[in-house]
Amino acid sequence: MTWSWEYHPDEQHVAAGAPPALLAEVASRADELVRAAEARYLDGTTHQGPGEGLRTIAVADGFFAYFVVPRQQRVYVCQLTSL
Repeated sequence: MTWSWEYHPDEQHVAAGAPPALLAEVASRADELVRAAEARYLDGTTHQGPGEGLRTIAVADGFFAYFVVPRQQRVYVCQLTSL
């Protein structure tokens, strides 16, 4: 298993109607979050305890909420807000 990111519960639910510029920025920042999580949790599948909890990141056209699940080696983007 390798680290990646995805929309939760799915892209249609989270990203429907979002401007393309916001989606591109979210994808770029989510890729950065994946690299950071991979470095922090060298073997996420063996992680004990809770993840990091829900966090938000501001981007050029809005912000998004995400959470990290180390044992699944995933960053989940769960909400987008366009400004």
